[in-house]
Amino acid sequence: MRKIILPTDFSENAYNALRFACQLFKYEKSEIILLNTYADKVYTDENLLSKELIDELKAVTKTKAEMALNEISIKVHNEFCNPRHKIRSVAAFVDLVDEVNSLVNSENADLVIMGTRGATNDRELGFGSNTLLVLKYVQCPVLAIPENFSYQEPKNILFPTNFLIPYQKRELKVVGEIARDFKSVIHFLYLSKHKATSARQKDNLEFLHEQFYNIRLEKHQSEELQKEKAIEEFIANNNIDLLVMVNSRHTYLEDMLLTSTIDKVGLHPKVPLLVLQNFNRECI
Repeated sequence: MRKIILPTDFSENAYNALRFACQLFKYEKSEIILLNTYADKVYTDENLLSKELIDELKAVTKTKAEMALNEISIKVHNEFCNPRHKIRSVAAFVDLVDEVNSLVNSENADLVIMGTRGATNDRELGFGSNTLLVLKYVQCPVLAIPENFSYQEPKNILFPTNFLIPYQKRELKVVGEIARDFKSVIHFLYLSKHKATSARQKDNLEFLHEQFYNIRLEKHQSEELQKEKAIEEFIANNNIDLLVMVNSRHTYLEDMLLTSTIDKVGLHPKVPLLVLQNFNRECI
């Protein structure tokens, strides 16, 4: 059974991400864990409240969160009514990233899915602050769904890579399963004026071919070194349905996303972004 963690702030963007998850994995047995963390709501007013009032606010906020999570569960059941899917809810008075990582480890989760932006929805930003933190620090593949994105089968998957890092089998497994399920084409995009001819690059490309067996693979090279521009142009010109990037040192994602402040992130993908976390994680 696939286990998916879906953080929600009860916004329409968050529900759209849940809708996408239900459609993407409609033929798979899946457990979707709806998660709402409400510590920020309580701490916003902590300077104005006594400890007794803070405890009361925590209790009230938890009750409201649990009620809202239950309403979402009923709504998604009525919309999709999929017997293969099980919905479970968690309301927690903790930091979002800490709780997602805790659930990833305790549940041995396969994937986190959320909207690129939440309730604040600043359209000048490619990613909301919570989504960016999850993309950076959660040790599990994270799928971020753009605002108002309508589900479509991921027939063309873009995987920008410099072929310089050894990928984790577990992380690539998610991409491979999606590609095989939908008979997708995976497009490797290499951004450089030079050919990928080093021994390390050749070994890593061979490893990718081994992991993506029975999948059509195409390799592309672009000399456009402005990475955001090259990726977004390739998406627009090649009917890309899903963008896959890797969170690790010496990758395109680090250059564009992880070293940037919130207001300087240049990447604004119009398609879902699947971020693979190139860290070791013990299986439970």
